[in-house]
Amino acid sequence: MVVHLFEWLVAAHIVTGTVGLVCMWVPIVGKKGSETHKRWGKVFAYSMLATGTIAIGISLCTLHSPLETHTFEDDAALVRGVFGWMMLYLATMTIMLAWYGLLCIRNKRSHAHNRTPANFLLQAATFITAANCAYHGVLLKNGLMIGISTVGLTAAVLNTWFILRSDPPLNEWLIQHTRGLVGAGISVYTAFLAFGAVNLLPAYAFNPFVWATPTVFGVSLLLYHQWRITSQRRRILLRQVASES
Repeated sequence: MVVHLFEWLVAAHIVTGTVGLVCMWVPIVGKKGSETHKRWGKVFAYSMLATGTIAIGISLCTLHSPLETHTFEDDAALVRGVFGWMMLYLATMTIMLAWYGLLCIRNKRSHAHNRTPANFLLQAATFITAANCAYHGVLLKNGLMIGISTVGLTAAVLNTWFILRSDPPLNEWLIQHTRGLVGAGISVYTAFLAFGAVNLLPAYAFNPFVWATPTVFGVSLLLYHQWRITSQRRRILLRQVASES
Protein backbone atom coordinates (compact mmCIF):
# COMPACT_ATOMS: atom_id res chain seq x y z
CA MET A 1 0.00 0.00 0.00
CA VAL A 2 2.73 2.49 1.00
CA VAL A 3 4.87 1.57 -2.01
CA HIS A 4 1.95 2.14 -4.43
CA LEU A 5 1.17 5.47 -2.79
CA PHE A 6 4.85 6.40 -3.03
CA GLU A 7 4.92 5.61 -6.74
CA TRP A 8 1.81 7.69 -7.40
CA LEU A 9 3.22 10.59 -5.44
CA VAL A 10 6.53 10.43 -7.30
CA ALA A 11 4.68 10.51 -10.63
CA ALA A 12 2.64 13.55 -9.54
CA HIS A 13 5.80 15.15 -8.15
CA ILE A 14 7.52 14.80 -11.51
CA VAL A 15 4.59 16.39 -13.35
CA THR A 16 4.15 19.42 -11.08
CA GLY A 17 7.89 19.82 -10.57
CA THR A 18 8.64 19.75 -14.29
CA VAL A 19 6.04 22.46 -14.92
CA GLY A 20 7.67 24.64 -12.29
CA LEU A 21 11.24 23.99 -13.37
CA VAL A 22 10.44 24.94 -16.96
CA CYS A 23 8.28 27.96 -16.11
CA MET A 24 10.86 29.29 -13.66
CA TRP A 25 13.10 30.54 -16.46
CA VAL A 26 10.45 32.75 -18.09
CA PRO A 27 10.34 35.32 -15.25
CA ILE A 28 14.08 34.98 -14.64
CA VAL A 29 15.19 35.87 -18.17
CA GLY A 30 12.14 37.90 -19.22
CA LYS A 31 11.34 41.56 -18.65
CA LYS A 32 10.72 42.17 -14.96
CA GLY A 33 7.25 43.44 -14.11
CA SER A 34 5.73 42.57 -17.49
CA GLU A 35 2.47 40.65 -17.80
CA THR A 36 4.43 37.62 -19.01
CA HIS A 37 6.66 37.82 -15.96
CA LYS A 38 3.65 38.01 -13.63
CA ARG A 39 1.67 35.26 -15.36
CA TRP A 40 4.44 32.70 -15.54
CA GLY A 41 5.77 33.67 -12.13
CA LYS A 42 2.41 32.72 -10.63
CA VAL A 43 2.38 29.42 -12.52
CA PHE A 44 5.85 28.68 -11.15
CA ALA A 45 4.97 29.66 -7.57
CA TYR A 46 1.76 27.59 -7.45
CA SER A 47 3.48 24.60 -9.04
CA MET A 48 6.14 24.85 -6.32
CA LEU A 49 3.46 24.85 -3.64
CA ALA A 50 1.96 21.70 -5.18
CA THR A 51 5.35 20.06 -5.66
CA GLY A 52 6.41 20.75 -2.09
CA THR A 53 3.15 19.40 -0.70
CA ILE A 54 3.50 16.19 -2.71
CA ALA A 55 7.14 15.88 -1.64
CA ILE A 56 6.05 15.88 2.00
CA GLY A 57 3.95 12.80 1.21
CA ILE A 58 6.94 11.19 -0.52
CA SER A 59 9.16 11.83 2.50
CA LEU A 60 6.58 10.39 4.89
CA CYS A 61 6.31 7.23 2.78
CA THR A 62 10.10 6.95 2.88
CA LEU A 63 10.21 7.37 6.65
CA HIS A 64 7.60 4.63 6.98
CA SER A 65 9.14 2.15 4.53
CA PRO A 66 12.67 3.24 3.53
CA LEU A 67 13.91 0.06 1.88
CA GLU A 68 10.62 -0.77 0.20
CA THR A 69 10.40 2.64 -1.45
CA HIS A 70 14.12 2.95 -2.29
CA THR A 71 15.38 -0.41 -3.47
CA PHE A 72 18.76 0.92 -4.67
CA GLU A 73 20.15 1.03 -1.12
CA ASP A 74 20.15 -1.48 1.75
CA ASP A 75 21.01 0.98 4.54
CA ALA A 76 17.61 1.87 6.01
CA ALA A 77 19.01 4.55 8.33
CA LEU A 78 20.77 6.35 5.48
CA VAL A 79 17.73 6.24 3.19
CA ARG A 80 15.46 7.41 5.99
CA GLY A 81 17.85 10.25 6.76
CA VAL A 82 18.52 11.56 3.24
CA PHE A 83 15.26 10.72 1.44
CA GLY A 84 13.07 10.96 4.50
CA TRP A 85 14.12 13.66 6.92
CA MET A 86 16.11 15.75 4.44
CA MET A 87 13.39 15.49 1.81
CA LEU A 88 10.80 16.55 4.40
CA TYR A 89 12.90 19.60 5.17
CA LEU A 90 13.45 20.50 1.50
CA ALA A 91 9.73 20.09 0.78
CA THR A 92 8.79 22.33 3.71
CA MET A 93 11.32 24.95 2.66
CA THR A 94 10.05 24.88 -0.93
CA ILE A 95 6.50 25.61 0.24
CA MET A 96 7.71 28.31 2.61
CA LEU A 97 9.85 30.09 0.02
CA ALA A 98 7.18 29.99 -2.69
CA TRP A 99 4.54 31.39 -0.33
CA TYR A 100 6.95 33.98 1.07
CA GLY A 101 7.87 35.13 -2.44
CA LEU A 102 4.22 35.52 -3.38
CA LEU A 103 3.39 37.50 -0.25
CA CYS A 104 6.34 39.87 -0.72
CA ILE A 105 5.09 40.92 -4.15
CA ARG A 106 1.43 41.05 -3.12
CA ASN A 107 2.18 43.21 -0.10
CA LYS A 108 4.87 45.44 -1.59
CA ARG A 109 2.82 48.54 -0.67
CA SER A 110 1.65 47.20 2.68
CA HIS A 111 4.50 45.42 4.44
CA ALA A 112 2.46 44.84 7.62
CA HIS A 113 0.25 42.40 5.70
CA ASN A 114 3.22 40.02 5.46
CA ARG A 115 2.75 39.31 9.18
CA THR A 116 0.25 36.51 8.77
CA PRO A 117 0.01 33.40 10.97
CA ALA A 118 0.65 31.18 7.94
CA ASN A 119 3.82 33.08 7.02
CA PHE A 120 5.21 32.83 10.55
CA LEU A 121 4.18 29.18 10.82
CA LEU A 122 6.00 28.29 7.59
CA GLN A 123 9.17 30.01 8.80
CA ALA A 124 8.99 28.07 12.06
CA ALA A 125 8.29 24.78 10.27
CA THR A 126 11.27 25.33 7.99
CA PHE A 127 13.55 26.09 10.93
CA ILE A 128 12.37 23.01 12.83
CA THR A 129 12.66 20.60 9.89
CA ALA A 130 16.08 22.04 9.00
CA ALA A 131 17.28 21.59 12.58
CA ASN A 132 15.88 18.07 12.58
CA CYS A 133 17.72 17.34 9.32
CA ALA A 134 20.97 18.58 10.87
CA TYR A 135 20.35 16.48 13.99
CA HIS A 136 19.88 13.29 11.98
CA GLY A 137 22.88 14.28 9.88
CA VAL A 138 24.99 14.37 13.04
CA LEU A 139 23.65 10.95 14.10
CA LEU A 140 24.47 9.52 10.67
CA LYS A 141 27.74 11.47 10.42
CA ASN A 142 26.44 12.78 7.09
CA GLY A 143 27.99 16.11 6.12
CA LEU A 144 25.51 16.58 3.27
CA MET A 145 22.52 16.67 5.62
CA ILE A 146 24.28 18.99 8.04
CA GLY A 147 25.50 21.36 5.35
CA ILE A 148 22.26 21.67 3.42
CA SER A 149 20.27 22.28 6.61
CA THR A 150 22.10 25.58 7.12
CA VAL A 151 20.28 27.02 4.10
CA GLY A 152 16.86 26.53 5.70
CA LEU A 153 18.00 27.70 9.12
CA THR A 154 19.43 30.89 7.62
CA ALA A 155 16.44 31.51 5.34
CA ALA A 156 13.91 31.13 8.16
CA VAL A 157 15.80 33.57 10.39
CA LEU A 158 16.35 36.18 7.67
CA ASN A 159 12.77 35.96 6.43
CA THR A 160 11.36 36.34 9.95
CA TRP A 161 13.63 39.34 10.51
CA PHE A 162 12.28 40.99 7.35
CA ILE A 163 8.65 40.19 8.23
CA LEU A 164 9.07 41.79 11.66
CA ARG A 165 10.77 44.95 10.36
CA SER A 166 8.59 48.01 10.80
CA ASP A 167 10.13 50.07 7.99
CA PRO A 168 12.09 48.03 5.39
CA PRO A 169 14.45 49.89 3.01
CA LEU A 170 13.25 51.11 -0.36
CA ASN A 171 12.35 48.20 -2.73
CA GLU A 172 13.54 45.63 -0.17
CA TRP A 173 10.35 43.71 -1.00
CA LEU A 174 11.79 43.06 -4.46
CA ILE A 175 14.94 41.47 -3.02
CA GLN A 176 12.83 39.30 -0.72
CA HIS A 177 10.44 38.37 -3.54
CA THR A 178 13.33 37.26 -5.72
CA ARG A 179 15.04 35.45 -2.86
CA GLY A 180 11.87 33.54 -2.03
CA LEU A 181 10.94 32.31 -5.50
CA VAL A 182 14.47 31.66 -6.76
CA GLY A 183 15.12 29.91 -3.46
CA ALA A 184 12.11 27.67 -4.09
CA GLY A 185 13.58 26.86 -7.49
CA ILE A 186 16.92 25.98 -5.90
CA SER A 187 15.21 23.68 -3.43
CA VAL A 188 13.19 21.79 -6.01
CA TYR A 189 16.08 21.58 -8.49
CA THR A 190 18.15 20.05 -5.70
CA ALA A 191 15.50 17.42 -5.05
CA PHE A 192 15.00 16.70 -8.74
CA LEU A 193 18.70 16.27 -9.41
CA ALA A 194 18.99 13.95 -6.43
CA PHE A 195 16.04 11.79 -7.50
CA GLY A 196 17.32 11.81 -11.06
CA ALA A 197 20.68 10.57 -9.87
CA VAL A 198 18.94 7.81 -7.94
CA ASN A 199 17.12 6.56 -11.01
CA LEU A 200 19.76 7.13 -13.68
CA LEU A 201 23.08 7.09 -11.82
CA PRO A 202 22.56 5.46 -8.40
CA ALA A 203 26.27 5.71 -7.61
CA TYR A 204 25.89 9.50 -7.49
CA ALA A 205 22.73 9.55 -5.37
CA PHE A 206 24.61 10.68 -2.26
CA ASN A 207 27.26 12.74 -4.05
CA PRO A 208 27.49 16.19 -2.36
CA PHE A 209 28.39 17.79 -5.71
CA VAL A 210 25.03 16.73 -7.20
CA TRP A 211 23.13 18.21 -4.26
CA ALA A 212 25.24 21.37 -4.05
CA THR A 213 25.19 22.40 -7.73
CA PRO A 214 21.71 24.05 -7.71
CA THR A 215 22.54 25.92 -4.51
CA VAL A 216 25.80 27.32 -5.88
CA PHE A 217 24.18 28.38 -9.15
CA GLY A 218 21.04 29.74 -7.48
CA VAL A 219 22.89 31.73 -4.82
CA SER A 220 25.08 33.27 -7.54
CA LEU A 221 21.93 34.29 -9.41
CA LEU A 222 20.42 35.75 -6.24
CA LEU A 223 23.54 37.77 -5.48
CA TYR A 224 23.52 39.18 -9.00
CA HIS A 225 19.86 40.24 -8.75
CA GLN A 226 20.41 41.66 -5.28
CA TRP A 227 23.31 43.73 -6.62
CA ARG A 228 21.10 45.10 -9.42
CA ILE A 229 18.27 45.95 -7.01
CA THR A 230 20.51 47.65 -4.43
CA SER A 231 22.23 49.59 -7.22
CA GLN A 232 18.83 50.82 -8.37
CA ARG A 233 18.02 51.77 -4.78
CA ARG A 234 21.19 53.85 -4.49
CA ARG A 235 20.44 55.67 -7.75
CA ILE A 236 16.91 56.53 -6.59
CA LEU A 237 18.15 57.80 -3.21
CA LEU A 238 20.87 59.88 -4.88
CA ARG A 239 18.29 61.49 -7.18
CA GLN A 240 16.09 62.27 -4.17
CA VAL A 241 19.00 63.89 -2.35
CA ALA A 242 19.93 65.88 -5.45
CA SER A 243 16.38 67.13 -5.95
CA GLU A 244 16.11 68.24 -2.32
CA SER A 245 19.41 70.16 -2.37
